[in-house]
Formats: sequence, C-alpha cells, structure tokens
Amino acid sequence: MKSRILLTLLLITIYRFLSVITLPGIDPKSLSALQGQTAGGLMSLLDMFSGGAFSNASIVALGIMPYISASIVIQLLAIAVPYFQKLQREGESGRRKINQYTRYLTVLILLFQAPTYLVNLNVQMRHVGAGIPGGVWFSISSTIILTAGSMFVLWLGERITDKGIGNGVSFIIMVGILARLPRALSQELVSRVSEVSGGLVMFLLELLLLLAVIAGAILLVQGTRRIPVQYAKQMIGNRQYGGARQYIPLKVNAANVMPIIFAQAIMFIPVSLMGFGSNPDSWAMKIFAPLTDIHGFWYNFVDVVLIIMFTYFYTAITINPKQMAEDLKRNNGFIPGIKPGRKTAEYIDEIMSRITLPGAIFLSLVAIMPAFANVFGIQQGFASFFGGTSLLILVGVVLDTLQQVESHLLMRHYDGLLKSGRIKGRQGNAY
Repeated sequence: MKSRILLTLLLITIYRFLSVITLPGIDPKSLSALQGQTAGGLMSLLDMFSGGAFSNASIVALGIMPYISASIVIQLLAIAVPYFQKLQREGESGRRKINQYTRYLTVLILLFQAPTYLVNLNVQMRHVGAGIPGGVWFSISSTIILTAGSMFVLWLGERITDKGIGNGVSFIIMVGILARLPRALSQELVSRVSEVSGGLVMFLLELLLLLAVIAGAILLVQGTRRIPVQYAKQMIGNRQYGGARQYIPLKVNAANVMPIIFAQAIMFIPVSLMGFGSNPDSWAMKIFAPLTDIHGFWYNFVDVVLIIMFTYFYTAITINPKQMAEDLKRNNGFIPGIKPGRKTAEYIDEIMSRITLPGAIFLSLVAIMPAFANVFGIQQGFASFFGGTSLLILVGVVLDTLQQVESHLLMRHYDGLLKSGRIKGRQGNAY
C-alpha cells in the first residue's frame, strides 16, 4: 500500500508539472486574455477539468475529456452495433479490443480539437498585442504535441489504476478540481470580509451549506435499497446448509458520477463547434452561445436532461437483472413471493427503474446547485464546489479510492496470513 500511494503521488506530480509547461513558441506572459476567458462560463469548467492546463496553454491543455467523449461514443456503439456487443461478451480479450478502439477514437477527437484550440489561442493572444507563431509547421507540431500530451495523461491515469490507488482517469480529474479549491476559497473569503458588515458570518454560513451539500452527495453515492433473498436448505452429509435470509443491495445511484462526467463531455461539444468561442459573430456562436452559460436556463435544462438519460443508460449497462436472477437460481436462492428465473429478473428490473428515477433527479439537482449558489451572490469559482460536476466527482472519487484502499489492506492482511505458513488449531500448530 505504501508503494502504491507513493507511485500515485509521483504520477500526479508529473501531471501537475506538465500542466505548467507552455507550448513551444508561446509566451506565457501573453496568456492573460486566455486566462480571463476561462475565468467564467463553460470555459472555466473546461479549465477546471484540465487542472489549469487549458488556461496555461500547456502541452496537456486538452486534458482527459477527449477520452471521456470517446468512451461515451464507444459505449453507445456497444448498444446499437452487433460487433461491439459481441466484443463485450468476449470477456477480457473483448475489453482490450474495445479499449483499443476507444484510444483510436480519442486520437481522432484530439486531432480535431487541437487546431480549434490553437485558433482560439491565437485570437485571445491578439487581444493583448501578441500572437502564436505563423506557418503550417507550428500548427502541425503543436497539434501533435497537444495530442501526445493528452494521450500521455491517459497513460498516467492507466498506470495509476494498475499500479496505484483508485481509478486513474477519475483521480486525475479530481486533482485538477482540487487544484482550484484553495484559490476559490481565499477569493470568497476576501470578498466576504471586505463587505461592510456580516461578511464573515455569511462566509461561515456558506461553509455550513457546503458541508450539508457534501453530506447529501455522500448519501446519494452510498444510498441503497435492499431486496431480501432466501436460500433453500440443503443437506450435504449430516450437515444442513442454507436457509438463511440475506439481502441484495441495489444502489439508488448505481451509475455513481459517470452520468455527470458524460453529460459534461457532451456539453463541451458546442464549445468545440464554435472553435472555443473564437468568433463571437459566427453562426455557431449565436446558436450555441446559450449552452455555454453555466448559470443560464438552457444550459442547466439540457444538463439535467442529459444526466437523467445517462443515469438510466449507465445503470442499464452496469446492472444486469437477468444475470442476477440466474446467479440466484444457480445458488438455490430466491426472492420470497417471486418465482425464480424470468419473474425474478423482471422484479429486479422494476425495482431498479423505481429507485433510479429519484436518484437521477437528485443527482441532476445537485449538478445545477452552482447556478443557485451564484444567484445568492457566491463567486463563481467557489460556487462551482456547491454541487455540480466538481463536488460529485470529488465525493465519488474519494469514496471509491477509500474503498479500494480498504480492499488492498484486506488483501495484504490475507497475504500476511498465508505467508506466515502457520495456522493455529485446537491440536497445535500446522506447518
């Protein structure tokens, strides 16, 4: 566990170091306009997910979100295309093939997003009297660097998953979000203290509200509905087995934070179509501009709809009622009052449909909480932690990481027991 934690910290340090390395040929002192562009709106969320690399014109500026977008497309294909359905049923070999296709698609998305990022970077730098180097070679080399940088970040995430602790991709996103928390907290504190009266009290109330929202997010992530299961009695020799009642825990939010991440990746598409907002008078800007205002009605409405849709979608591909019913039947288990087999699968599916809807609605409400926080005068940087993507990702990743740490410690305990080679019994020691 010690080596896993140290390796994770090392890989995260490498990622944070890369996030401040500017593209070759770009003057870091000329990025004030770009940093101002990412100070608010949807661009601020994009900068948050990249850990500030986007506003720094870093070699990893595009971050991990193109991989998330590619994962969404591949998972949608797994529902509609028989070839991908077949790969899903092939086990580990099929999973490796799907991951390979996901990486190929990620590279294609990056080759599209990198030039649009450079166009926006050029426009923003011209606002301060600077610009990017001209010529085709700079565009080609910078596109290759941005693509390779994002793929390297993906490789770091996979190494964290394999050799470190937690889910690497989610962990990298969480680190990027946490990197902005100290600055947002200090800005909100300075803003409240500078008020004529009652500013510090309001700041303390905001912290209490934040803790309440965090508690609600934890309940959302960990909430379950238990289904009683009875196991039939079996006689093996002179001993009786089974007959005990157990429970199947069905999570209210089985999709965890993935619907939030998927919905956010979809919401970034308008920004890419607009060339990251490079031309305010373009037709794309006029059509998609309402979807870039994170405090506007249309952005939050579309976000809620996408979250509910992706919650059902991800729950459907994660929970398989037919497989659960078959496993129960194979182990001589049944739900009291429900016939084994098809009826059990239908019952589990019905229960999942009932508990998924309120879970999806509550998840979407937490996602749009920053818009309500902004209405009450909380600064946008700090308001983004009152719910939304950032808070749910933080809560979900932290709980998942703690669970994995606990499982690793449990495995280490078992390894120590087996390596000792000594098992004490009534008759003494066995070697």
